[in-house]
Amino acid sequence: MLFSQSQVLLFAGSSHPVLADEIAQHLHVSLGQMNLSRFPDGEVGVQILENVRGREAFVLQSVALKPNLYLMEMLMIIDALKRASVKSVTAVIPYFGYCRQDRIDKPNVPIAAKLVANLLVEAGATRVVTVDLHAGQLQGFFDIPVDLLSGRMPLLKRIQERQIPDFVVVAPDIGSVKIARAFADHLKSGFAAMYKRRIDVKEVSDMTLIGDVAGKNVLLADDMCSTGETLASAAKACQEKGAKRIWGAVTHGLCVDEAVKRLEACPLETLWITNTIPYTDRFVGTQKIESVSIAPLLAHAISCISVEKS
Repeated sequence: MLFSQSQVLLFAGSSHPVLADEIAQHLHVSLGQMNLSRFPDGEVGVQILENVRGREAFVLQSVALKPNLYLMEMLMIIDALKRASVKSVTAVIPYFGYCRQDRIDKPNVPIAAKLVANLLVEAGATRVVTVDLHAGQLQGFFDIPVDLLSGRMPLLKRIQERQIPDFVVVAPDIGSVKIARAFADHLKSGFAAMYKRRIDVKEVSDMTLIGDVAGKNVLLADDMCSTGETLASAAKACQEKGAKRIWGAVTHGLCVDEAVKRLEACPLETLWITNTIPYTDRFVGTQKIESVSIAPLLAHAISCISVEKS
């Protein structure tokens, strides 16, 4: 679907300019003009530089790597658009920051995902588009429509291009069973799952495989890779159980701290990640990680919303 600038406005924060340009190219529009600045004390400044009165706007921002900055920047862009009399604002958030803090799992902690949802609505967002929330029930935190997209199809396309023979899809932990099962169903492959015991947010103590991978190739499928500990441990456990070759596919490649080093040292041959999060210099030197663009999927969602199509 092609657009003219009179139909839709696409603005982008500073978190992911490469993805913003890709989406704009798919939609055949130019990015909305605005000035993002920083005050001497570090506060964010925003000024919209074109007429948005009565128009439909989309704001792209991935809340990752510098989540506090990018979240505040997005909220201020939305607020600026609303005060400039925009008709509606859709927040397009490829990676929804704070999504893992979605429940009270120990005493006296916040539900940060709900707080972020409230902030977006209060700022003036009328709809949210996001990809593979860590927990699907987060959609219920919003009192506005949420379009939850899946990063599975772009990854599946890349996997099918590789023509991997005789493989099993493995969920690297119990939380990723639903995602891995969807991969297995689409690929008509076998399925297995890992059960992990976690010591803390960075360290996993042991992995137990439920299923059989002996003599087979393995595809580990999950929604995100943060420190790389879960994927690396699952890959090693599959290798110990007799797996021949091992690949991985995740939507959100946070890959922070020592993640890249762990992944390079583990039996994974290739890890495919979508570009919901920028491919920055944290990946310098890696030979295993390949990026798959999510831009066509997001552009299609924006086009459907703009013309009120399912």
